[in-house]
Amino acid sequence: TSSLVGHDQPVVRPKVSDKFDFEGELVAVIGKGGRHISRDKALEHVAGYSIFNDVSVRDYQLRTPQWTIGKNFDGTGAFGPYLVTPDELPAGAAGLKLETRLNGQVMQTGATDDLIFDVARTIQLLSEAMTLEAGDLLVMGTPAGIGHARQPPIYMKPGDVCEVEIEGLGILRNAVVDE
Repeated sequence: TSSLVGHDQPVVRPKVSDKFDFEGELVAVIGKGGRHISRDKALEHVAGYSIFNDVSVRDYQLRTPQWTIGKNFDGTGAFGPYLVTPDELPAGAAGLKLETRLNGQVMQTGATDDLIFDVARTIQLLSEAMTLEAGDLLVMGTPAGIGHARQPPIYMKPGDVCEVEIEGLGILRNAVVDE
């Protein structure tokens, strides 16, 4: 939980890295837990949807075969600003436009139906391995355009402002500060 920050709160670039990258993503919030949830019942387990900026410390993310360390530094998981209930959106939050902007410049554009695994499939798959619990956050993946993949790479620095906007969910805005 120490990695999470709210809307209009700064994301914190750690002093051990200058490869601080953005990833605009949809997040599904679990409202009803369970295990071995079928795909056709999976969306019944969603309390709502929100926005996540899965800020990544790229040089640490690539130090291990799994990405965990580079995705969980303190103050790097921006989340919010609203929780929108499923009845206010298309099933599974599909087909929503997603855009990430850095200092007003569009970096990522995509749609939530471009996800490798949709929300229902993700819930089904994860619940085969673990018990999902109310309050779990499923961060669903990011479209093309991350800073690390650009030539030359673009990384966030202190003073930058990153916004992630998802149609129907609002705009998540966070400034960047140094640790």
